[in-house]
Amino acid sequence: MVTRAMAVAATVLGLLACSASAWAFNCPVVIKQAEDLIKKAEAKTTPDTKPLVEEAKKYVAEAKAHHDQAKTKRDHGDSVRKAKFAMALAEEALTLQTP
Repeated sequence: MVTRAMAVAATVLGLLACSASAWAFNCPVVIKQAEDLIKKAEAKTTPDTKPLVEEAKKYVAEAKAHHDQAKTKRDHGDSVRKAKFAMALAEEALTLQTP
């Protein structure tokens, strides 16, 4: 449990290392990447990974909402951050699905 939490934290920190100014221009791209990764993780969910995939879907929905209602670069940054967190959850689900 602790190892999994550390893996998610490390992945999120790595993903957040991107420049905030670049986030404003690529929300749709990052959201699409997250959706693709979630679809891949959904293909072979297990009882252990299903909650991760569901949480990732929630974060993508929030990312879309932030992007649609964005008025500033910070709003777009919030959108990208949530999409990248969804990607981290989906990657974790894929890692746990691998024997």
